[in-house]
Amino acid sequence: MNLSTSYLGLELASPYIAGASPMSARLDCVKRLEDAGCAAVVMHSLFEEQITLATSGMIRHRDPFDPEMAGPIESFPAAEDYAFQPDEYANHLRLVKRAVGIPVIASLNGATAEAWLRHAVKLQDAGADALELNMYQIVTDLDASGMAIEAQLRDVVHEMKRLLRIPIAIKLTPFYTAFGSVARQLDRAGADGLVVFNRFYQPDIDVKTISAAPSLELSRSAELRLRLHWLANLYGRLDADLAASGGIETPEDGIKALLAGADVVQLVSAILRHGPGYFRMMHQGLERWMEWHHLNGLGEVRGGLSTSGLEDPEAVERANYIRTLHSWKV
Repeated sequence: MNLSTSYLGLELASPYIAGASPMSARLDCVKRLEDAGCAAVVMHSLFEEQITLATSGMIRHRDPFDPEMAGPIESFPAAEDYAFQPDEYANHLRLVKRAVGIPVIASLNGATAEAWLRHAVKLQDAGADALELNMYQIVTDLDASGMAIEAQLRDVVHEMKRLLRIPIAIKLTPFYTAFGSVARQLDRAGADGLVVFNRFYQPDIDVKTISAAPSLELSRSAELRLRLHWLANLYGRLDADLAASGGIETPEDGIKALLAGADVVQLVSAILRHGPGYFRMMHQGLERWMEWHHLNGLGEVRGGLSTSGLEDPEAVERANYIRTLHSWKV
């Protein structure tokens, strides 16, 4: 049975890859991922704030050691709290590349279209097979227009394609005025892949201390449906490859993502829960399902339940919405 696929121009033995997580910070963990059948690994993110602090001594254009500037940036981790400093990250990437035979995708995480992005060239030179760019920005400026935010993201893609020879994937949030339009703009700007979707980590409110409290919960299958919705609507309409990220908890979840149109499926929470060996479970589940349905390759699976062949996808979406509401009986 042929589980091979391609993503960002990389030939992969299967569609299941490790998404960005702390696991990649340990060489033995990356080796265990490969041994368990992980087809590629996305490195944990190197953050814009790390890079600007190391290169200019600034975080968000503020001096962290200036008492007058401390307020807005005091919540950021200290330099020593990160697993690697920028140059150490590049060196670790070199070690990972030497240690494993699967593709290694570097990850940059930031919020601005500024000079820190040039660090991507160092990651390319360190041997990264591709770059995943995570533009994690929660815009609180009430005067910032959706068009301006989207234009900034598009400009980042243009700049990355100018700087790099390796493919780039953009990890996106669904919170745009018209997500489909954003996806098409990035596709036309040259993005080689789109990762659907980033997760927002909003703080909770502690009512005892009356304060905001950081909250991190691993993803569950309930988060998958939004990913399925947009994978199904983007499949067959873009040149960029598609990666599912978030809500992949079980082998069935992985199959759903492929049916919706994903070229690859990123696993993080499931691997943090169960360990690298869970990749074997994902493969076995996919193989058993394909055998049951007499399918020989992923080409017969991918996009099987996308909307690409529908005459009026919006009407189908509207009909599904109404039928779902009417399914609740009292």
